[in-house]
Amino acid sequence: MEQRADELVRAAEARYLDGTGYQGPGEAMKTAAVTNGFFVYFVAPRQQRVYVCQVTGL
Repeated sequence: MEQRADELVRAAEARYLDGTGYQGPGEAMKTAAVTNGFFVYFVAPRQQRVYVCQVTGL
């Protein structure tokens, strides 16, 4: 799961090069499937953060 979370952070960095200056609406919650589970997260560009809100292992 850590590897997948790292990928999400790198993707957010590439999409929001200067997150502090971002003026658009915030993103909705999303899910990411991983081996034996999934997690729920959202990207906060102005805070330059990816928040993982729930981790579920199956």
